[in-house]
Amino acid sequence: MRLPTEHRLRWLWRSLASRLALLSIVFLTVPVLLYDQFRRADEATQVLLLQGAQRQGELIARALEPDLATADRSALPGLGKELARFADGRTRLKLLVRPRNMTGGEGFFYVASAPAVPNDVLDAERRQLLEQGVLSRLGGSCAGNAPLALRVPRASSDEDEGGEELVTSVTPINTAFGCWALITSHTTAGYLESALGRPYWRTPAVQAAAMVYVGMAALVLAVLAGVWRNLRRFGELAREIVGGDGDGDGNRSFAKRNTVPELAGVAEDFDRLVDTLRESARAMRRAAEDNAHAFKTPIAVIRQAVEPLRRSLPPDNTRSQRALTMIEKSVDKLDGLVSSTRRMDEAAADLLAPPRRKVDLSRLVERMASGYTGLLAERQLHMRSRIESGLVVRASEDILETIIENVVENAVSFSPRDGAVSVRLARNGPWAELTVEDEGPGVDPANLPRIFERYFSQREPGRGIPEEEAAAQQAGATHFGIGLWIVRRNIEAFGGRVRADNRPTGGFRMTVALPVAA
Repeated sequence: MRLPTEHRLRWLWRSLASRLALLSIVFLTVPVLLYDQFRRADEATQVLLLQGAQRQGELIARALEPDLATADRSALPGLGKELARFADGRTRLKLLVRPRNMTGGEGFFYVASAPAVPNDVLDAERRQLLEQGVLSRLGGSCAGNAPLALRVPRASSDEDEGGEELVTSVTPINTAFGCWALITSHTTAGYLESALGRPYWRTPAVQAAAMVYVGMAALVLAVLAGVWRNLRRFGELAREIVGGDGDGDGNRSFAKRNTVPELAGVAEDFDRLVDTLRESARAMRRAAEDNAHAFKTPIAVIRQAVEPLRRSLPPDNTRSQRALTMIEKSVDKLDGLVSSTRRMDEAAADLLAPPRRKVDLSRLVERMASGYTGLLAERQLHMRSRIESGLVVRASEDILETIIENVVENAVSFSPRDGAVSVRLARNGPWAELTVEDEGPGVDPANLPRIFERYFSQREPGRGIPEEEAAAQQAGATHFGIGLWIVRRNIEAFGGRVRADNRPTGGFRMTVALPVAA
């Protein structure tokens, strides 16, 4: 049965699994949204940093321009001292020159640096600038201040050797000697810890925030997942108990399956509830047996006392004989009522704690079918059986015997003389289906929905049953309309289903289906 849309939505909202999935989506979505916002803000910061660095490079270049305007080859060794005037521990300067008689980016070479840098490091940085096309962009006009964000290895004799420095600008200076290029780089945390020259996600702040966020998300999800897994274990144990796997096994308790301390009280309450249900079922079975024994003893005494009275009365005393007959029928009916009451109590107990084990249904049906030989011969009936072997279900063998007995005896009681009762057991998908058919009068279609109701019985004359037999059944003590009611209750308790219908060719069909055991 499908739930209304409103109920399904309410169930989804209350479901722990749905909330866990929603929380996972939130944890995945929020960082993406925030990351995009923070990245845009960082891009604006980068623009400001690069503009400041570019402006700084331009100022230093303008200060060096008078010296570079008169410089020639003989002045190149002394340019390092001039650069040192503007460099410090945070700002590093490197000077390249392309003589007038050379063109292209390959024509640039280093002439000075402050602080001093080994030649191999300078060559590596020059190759990076060439690969990035920075030197080539200066062109033949030697113009165009180029802001950069290029990270290069840092090489020095101090303690931070092996780190990085960030090249932030290349400022060209055009003189008679050639094209000079002043490279400005920084080593301060404000530059190095920014996203300049690398993806934003690689910045220390983003990585630290991501680690904290991932840790918190993992912790929250782990807590919820732990509760969810614990509830799943509760559900598995509940199914095992319903399936009979947990009967009498002390290790199969909710408290021992629980791994969340806060749910310990709930688990103990579940264990007490299961124990109470099992004890209630045992008490109901004991009470049903004791009550039946207590009632049947005086009934047996009355039945035995009536027989001598009948022998002592003369046959022509019809009034007394009729009274004794009424007493005998009433005693039989009372005996049947006691048996029926016991069966109802046992059925109720089986619903509280249905004992379940793997039962070979094929062998059970075959054995019980062969046990009706005497009854069938007495009723002048015969049985046709077709039983598929190897069908195993999870149920109680005693309860299954009661179910099969009720269904078969119901068919036998309605079958006319020289009729046939058909018993078939076959697998239908995941179900083991027992079908019992008779050639009796069937059931009034208007009463079909009621045949599984308690106390409903239809055994009136004119439905294919001889008048004297129907009258005897009505006055007797064996049919009180609870047999099929017990069948349905027990079958449904085992996860099965039962249906009844009239055969097209006449007669009645009862089909009992149980899940095949894995």
